[in-house]
Amino acid sequence: MRSAAGFVLAPLVFFVLYLMPAPSLSAEAHKLLAVVGAVLVLWLSEAVPLPAAALIGAVLNIMLGVAPAKTVLAPFADPLVFLFIGSFILAASITHHGLDRRFAFAIFSIRFLEESPLRLLFTFGLISAVASMWISNTAATAMMLPIGVGVLGAMGEMRSGAGGGPRRDRFSTAMMLMIAYGASVGGIATPIGTPPNIIGIGMMNELIGVKVTFFEWMVFALPITAAMFLYLFLIVGPLYSRSDGAVSGVAGYVAGARARLGPMSRGEKNTAAAFAAAVVLWVLPSIVGLAAGKDSEIFRLLASRLNSGIVAVAAASLLFVLPVSWKERRFTMDWGRAARIDWGTILLFGGGLSLGKLMFSTGLAEAFGRGLTGLTGASELWAITAIGTLLAIILSETTSNTASANMVIPVVIAVAQGAGVPAMPPALGACLGASFGFMLPVSTPPNAIVYGSGLVPILTMVRKGILFDIGGFAVIMAGLMILCPLMGWT
Repeated sequence: MRSAAGFVLAPLVFFVLYLMPAPSLSAEAHKLLAVVGAVLVLWLSEAVPLPAAALIGAVLNIMLGVAPAKTVLAPFADPLVFLFIGSFILAASITHHGLDRRFAFAIFSIRFLEESPLRLLFTFGLISAVASMWISNTAATAMMLPIGVGVLGAMGEMRSGAGGGPRRDRFSTAMMLMIAYGASVGGIATPIGTPPNIIGIGMMNELIGVKVTFFEWMVFALPITAAMFLYLFLIVGPLYSRSDGAVSGVAGYVAGARARLGPMSRGEKNTAAAFAAAVVLWVLPSIVGLAAGKDSEIFRLLASRLNSGIVAVAAASLLFVLPVSWKERRFTMDWGRAARIDWGTILLFGGGLSLGKLMFSTGLAEAFGRGLTGLTGASELWAITAIGTLLAIILSETTSNTASANMVIPVVIAVAQGAGVPAMPPALGACLGASFGFMLPVSTPPNAIVYGSGLVPILTMVRKGILFDIGGFAVIMAGLMILCPLMGWT
């Protein structure tokens, strides 16, 4: 129903906005307003795939003369696009060779986990969060779900003496929610953890002129991630595990799974080496800057050469030349597998960045800022930040987090600049808020994956999701108020 309405509303909104008088806007800004209105309807309704809507926006902007093709399409070749490409290929290699599962089972083999349901829940959520820092939230959840179901099945067998798989009880529900919510929380910790992070970094660079490095993002986001994870554990863990007693059957299941994995393969070793090299090079310029100063020649050299996108592509390229079997000419990654990465997200990022840049270059963003400031009355920094964060959280409940970030971040930047306040805190709030959709199965892919297990009642997800949204808003605001001044972003 929603997608069908989008097919009707998108062209209707376009023509209404295109034909209505707008004397305060330039001709280019007026045309762009119509394009943005139509694209937003397509994103919200999902009448067409989100990346296709982004491409439609680019085509319309060129054909209507909003800007030349070179200007409209330049963001599709932004260096951050290559950060997406490289990190997606690295993540594909990690999951293909089973490095993620080996890491997870190594953690689960710690013996003290057998003694307490609380510890087991905490560890499931923690592994999901740590994995989603480096691979997509969806991949992290998809990895953890079968492990969780297997552990629950083993526990059920030990209790009842019979098979039949996991049963739907409070502990099973808690484990599924820890996996899904843990992945969403962990994704905000690194620039590559979830697409809104890269979208936010790109827009802050292009629209505000502030370049956030890989290391700076982690310094900023890790405390917020840790606070959100502890809050997650407080609302999910004790509620479901209070009466479960000691867990059993976990050690046997994990030992069997690790035995089936066998010794570390050549593909796993090659992937681990390439990934480790990428992480070191991502953070090296910032660490050198701290040690030698940002005015030092060595820092300027590293910062100019070790662009995060280039590092990601370099590490991914290594996978195509590191052999798994030289005799058989098999390498760690082949192009057939690499070609299956999420190109849609990459196109969506390019389209969103293109619209954002055009909004500022045509003056449309400034007009938006004046209008929203007058409408909401918000002109103080933290009021604008709160509105942007809350809007992103609400949108992310029914719209993809990538689309939410593309819609909200440029608007709050414009509002902040129109009000004459620093734009970084509102932009960061909207960026983080776009990843905080926890209420519904459709809010995020991790939610949908665990709901599909049949172990999570919908009302439980809604109740916990509301609590998590409220807590997430509070944590984001507190984190921004504390960390932005420390980072020099106010």
